[in-house]
Amino acid sequence: MHDAVHITLDWQDWLTLFQHFFMMSMLSIGGTVSTLPEMHRFLIDQHHWLSEAQFNASVAIGQASPGPNILFIVLFGWNIGMNTGSVAAGFAAVLIAMSGILLPSTTLAFLVSEWLGRNNHRLSVRAFKSGLAPIVVAMLIATGWILASTHPAGEWHLWVVTLVTALLVWRTRVHMLWLLAAGALLGWFGLI
Repeated sequence: MHDAVHITLDWQDWLTLFQHFFMMSMLSIGGTVSTLPEMHRFLIDQHHWLSEAQFNASVAIGQASPGPNILFIVLFGWNIGMNTGSVAAGFAAVLIAMSGILLPSTTLAFLVSEWLGRNNHRLSVRAFKSGLAPIVVAMLIATGWILASTHPAGEWHLWVVTLVTALLVWRTRVHMLWLLAAGALLGWFGLI
């Protein structure tokens, strides 16, 4: 990716990376994308392991690519490792980030879904599920805000595209792939 940063990681940094993704896994109630604001704070603001451009490009490529929603985690890991100047570190960081993000949430999801299936008739279970909905929505709005706010205020057309896209997703049944295609065309012609 472009705008790489040059970093040096010791074994404590690798452990910190694993622990952070492990913790994010436990907080990813609306999917891993809902933890992007915290990942941004940790990876860019606190540790300076990624640049803004690497972060945004990783999210964009990961979300546009076919496959699981968490592909951007692979790109975060790869970019962190490559920012050390080593392909081996790139592969190691991918393994560490993916292990951290997958192990706890996968185990918990398996155990909880089994329990919820057996106890779905309980009022407390239905109330818990209903209570999570606004939390997920708020986390996704925070994610959108972080990604959109990296653009300077003078680039008003990017804010308009963001607002129009959000309104279309919210108020219509336009398929997301059409919006992605429209964004790709706007980018292709240099309009955004």
